[in-house]
Amino acid sequence: MVKTNPGRFFEDYSVGQVLQHAVPRTVTEGERGLYHALYPARHALYSSDEFARDCGLPESPLDDLAAFHLVFGKTVPDVSLNAVANLGYGEGRWLKPVYAGDTLRSVSEVIGVKQNSNGKTGVVWVRTRGLNQLDEVVIEYVRWVMVRKADVNAPAPETVVPELKKALTPQDLIVPEGLDFSNYDFALAGEAHRWGDYEIGEKIDHVDGVTVEEAEHMLATRLWQNTAKVHFDLTFRPEGRLIYGGHVISMARTLSFNGLANAQMIVGLNGGAHANPCFAGDTIKAWSEVLDKAETGVPGVGAIRLRLVATKGGDPFELENDEGRYLPDVLLDLDYWALMPQ
Repeated sequence: MVKTNPGRFFEDYSVGQVLQHAVPRTVTEGERGLYHALYPARHALYSSDEFARDCGLPESPLDDLAAFHLVFGKTVPDVSLNAVANLGYGEGRWLKPVYAGDTLRSVSEVIGVKQNSNGKTGVVWVRTRGLNQLDEVVIEYVRWVMVRKADVNAPAPETVVPELKKALTPQDLIVPEGLDFSNYDFALAGEAHRWGDYEIGEKIDHVDGVTVEEAEHMLATRLWQNTAKVHFDLTFRPEGRLIYGGHVISMARTLSFNGLANAQMIVGLNGGAHANPCFAGDTIKAWSEVLDKAETGVPGVGAIRLRLVATKGGDPFELENDEGRYLPDVLLDLDYWALMPQ
């Protein structure tokens, strides 16, 4: 009897399948400390309990992307252990803050499958939910991955491609209970720029860069219990261990502090693409574009839609070639909503 788990292959998925992911994880204060050691994270709401209390929260929550990575990592053994690439994200919502002491688990439903023309791989769409110890959904998102087939002769399933929103509306966004930026301290936050200071179409070069190292990437990926072979085993990617895409997302988001220090909480993920692979030795830089702004109806709290682009040292604000394809220096193209003081 085989007791080890080789992971699922494309032919193992079917629409409607529900995947209960293993190993719940209790979040501790150490989680936040290690996250801030791995990334240049400086957003005040996630750095100071006192700052968070002044904004109406009981204490400083776990960084939104740390919660995302934790929920995401649980799904890897069942969704992307045999993936060729993680292709994109959509309809992501942060519904409740995660605090030290919360225990998270993940559940996914397969909502789409499509075999590729080469017959060797296929695309799988899943909707994942992260739940806390009270069975409250704290985060949900859709992602799609390209997965290998174990048997190229296995028949192709009926194609089902889910219809996803191109972007969340402001009405889709959930402002955490109690959050109030009426008495927001801009000096402690690090920048004076508030919601009204940003204009749609404005682009911001975040200036700073960080060179990715092999050790920190592998530590981060293990922290989220992400077991994807391409991140650890060189026999699966001889040209180099592929840097976990979430590592690039977190690095770019924390680099965006310089210019967007007051874009405090991520509450929506409209879409995202890992445009090109990232390897150790690449230097990540970032720029953002303001795509939209909206009122929330909560005192002092505005919503801002941002496009966050990570590059490996390319020219800022350069994204695509004349054919509409991502330039080779572009690593990440992420579209998200954040909450900012008005």
